[in-house]
Amino acid sequence: MYTFILFAHVISAILSIGPFFVLFPVLNRMKEKNRDVLDSHIEVFQAAIRIVKHAGHVLVTSGILLMWQGNWSWSTSWVVMTIVVMISSIVFLAKAFKPKIRQFYAGEIDSHALIFKLRRSVWKYIFLLLMMLWFMVAKPNLW
Repeated sequence: MYTFILFAHVISAILSIGPFFVLFPVLNRMKEKNRDVLDSHIEVFQAAIRIVKHAGHVLVTSGILLMWQGNWSWSTSWVVMTIVVMISSIVFLAKAFKPKIRQFYAGEIDSHALIFKLRRSVWKYIFLLLMMLWFMVAKPNLW
């Protein structure tokens, strides 16, 4: 059972970070002036975010099950740091993408500002996820 849960955890980790790398070509194509094309790329962007969110649910659930079955202590430094980064990434995800897209549709920012802000947010989120991935794989003993 542990192996199956670990596999689900790894697959969900891949699905939590993978779609963000696909978003870079989408962001490049968003520079086109056609509003219909831009809207369709924004829909693709939002779909990728939804995949990441749902994969995150599986990731957290399988992580809790792995902690339980693997007899890891919740006070282990890498576990605490993973949780801290995970909470940070959840807060960041909530504020990074949807509000910027809403600003664009409200006319508060133009498409160039939207693309710039989305690209910057994607890189920041990838950094957070890679940091979390490092804690889970390397399992550093920080204290």
